[in-house]
Amino acid sequence: MHVLGAIGHALVTGSGMAWEILWPLILGFMISGVVQAVVSKREIVRLLGNDRPRTLAVACALGAASSSCSYAAVAIARSLFRKGANFTAAMAFELASTNLVVELTVVMVLLLGWRFALAELLGAPLMVVLLALLFRWFFTQQLEREARAQAKLGVSGRMEGHAEMHMDVAQGTLWQRVSSEKGRTAVSHFFVMDWVSVWKDVVGGLLIAGALAAWVPNEWWKKIFLVGHTTWSMVWGPLIGPVIAVVSFVCSVGNIPLAAVLWSGGMSFGGVLAFVFADLIVLPILDIYRKYYGWRTMWFLLGTFYVSMAASALAIEALFHAIGLIPAPGPATVAASPISFNYTTALNVVFIGVAALLVRRFLRTGGVSMLKMMTHPRRHLRAPDPGHHGPTDRG
Repeated sequence: MHVLGAIGHALVTGSGMAWEILWPLILGFMISGVVQAVVSKREIVRLLGNDRPRTLAVACALGAASSSCSYAAVAIARSLFRKGANFTAAMAFELASTNLVVELTVVMVLLLGWRFALAELLGAPLMVVLLALLFRWFFTQQLEREARAQAKLGVSGRMEGHAEMHMDVAQGTLWQRVSSEKGRTAVSHFFVMDWVSVWKDVVGGLLIAGALAAWVPNEWWKKIFLVGHTTWSMVWGPLIGPVIAVVSFVCSVGNIPLAAVLWSGGMSFGGVLAFVFADLIVLPILDIYRKYYGWRTMWFLLGTFYVSMAASALAIEALFHAIGLIPAPGPATVAASPISFNYTTALNVVFIGVAALLVRRFLRTGGVSMLKMMTHPRRHLRAPDPGHHGPTDRG
């Protein structure tokens, strides 16, 4: 009975987090779908041809407006690199895709507070700057040639179909693109595919977070994070945060619930930031880097990403400590009580309705065949034109 009670507690905790973050996820993926529908990947490649500061800023802006799925971001970055984009710019796009997107920011505000969201928005660009410097100093031309040669082989990793799809709408004003039949269909397809891309990570993160919050004693966390040793914990947190991320297997928005548990357990502010930053070096993604770019580049990415993530988190923590913005540690934000009518419930109901309309359109406009392309990209050279609808397309 004790075991069943513990499992029930973990499930209730995870479910509470899921209810809290449902509407921002729907909103974020809807915005991401709109942007992906009106921004051409061919145009992105043209804009990311070098590693100048202006180009990297553009890469961050485009990444922030794209899908938050870590696997999709990695696949898109390789696709851009294969088509001629600069490698540093492609990696900047990848980092921004998983650290500056709307849904991540809103979920961080709900589960960790606005100070963490602000730290993320400041730390991610700093991380890109540090990464660009490391690449300029240590990413040799020989290593780049090896990476490009391996990338051109097109070895499968995950979400290549998502990266190669061309559903963007190029004609007309932004409003005309989005409101057109073709535009609305493209938005619905991107929306559903983004959900399919991340649902395992989100569910996995919620289950792990619920289990850790329910089962791991606070005293255990305090020993790991050196609680009570202010200076050492400040340095230790950003160093161990990425390591925990690497072995947790959880990435994308799914790592925010787990970050909330680590924060309530005593991890330093910078340690939590470094953990969130590190969703692009979890073990499954490292294996994809190996397939995409080769062993040497995989190790190079692991080393440079780790250094830039830890250093950025430490720098932001020092800045926030100096200006008094580090919040007091508290319990992870969960809705453990029964669902009641409040703003979260109201927003969830509204956005569930919006999601239902998008899913309906997706199903009525060839969406199922689109999903097959995500896992079998070589069977289809180009996605079906979302502007070509069958007789049932009245959505």
